[in-house]
Amino acid sequence: MRALTKQSLAAGVILCAGAHMAQAHPHIFVDAQLELVFDDTGTPEALRISWTYDPFFSMLLVSDMGLDPDFTGTITEAEEPLLDGFDMNWIPGYHGDTHAAQNGQALGLTGPVEWTSDYRDGQLHSSHLRRFTQPPDPAAEWSVSIHDPSYYTSYTITDTPVITGRDDCTARIFEPDWDAAGAQLEAALDELLAAGGDVEADFPPVGALFSEEVRILCAQSS
Repeated sequence: MRALTKQSLAAGVILCAGAHMAQAHPHIFVDAQLELVFDDTGTPEALRISWTYDPFFSMLLVSDMGLDPDFTGTITEAEEPLLDGFDMNWIPGYHGDTHAAQNGQALGLTGPVEWTSDYRDGQLHSSHLRRFTQPPDPAAEWSVSIHDPSYYTSYTITDTPVITGRDDCTARIFEPDWDAAGAQLEAALDELLAAGGDVEADFPPVGALFSEEVRILCAQSS
């Protein structure tokens, strides 16, 4: 229910922004899960990010790959290798829609490794690991959000993040201010349309406004 409610809210915000926006953004809905991995010194080492794609997008992508031709919602064992890394072929400069920060400064992450892929119950599932190139200070609060700046894809964190390697940390999910985000989006669209811009091609980068934020706080560094 939580994911459905948030997806409905996101769609409602778009509809409120005007009839011309009904089919514009977001196009894809993804349920996300997050694992925070600490090394043996208690320092954040990596993030494991899991994505579950909405049934409609899953059906389109699987069909495009020539899999599950009978629409059973599953694939055969022989087809599984064809699904490997289906969403891991990132173009240069793509940030992976995962953003980590501390004290207002972005924290560097590697590209994806150790990925998994699956298709079951009519939905595509994947996970991947990203290691910190600039680990946060574990003695101070830091944050992670999963969002597409263009808001082409809408992410919802469906469960409390898992913490691996420490038992003295908390990870709390903070909701966006939906009303404020909707108002800012509407203002940006009004400005875009007044200037003769194309809504789909020049959609304002509002993804962060609609994003949940996970804030992580640990006891003093071990």
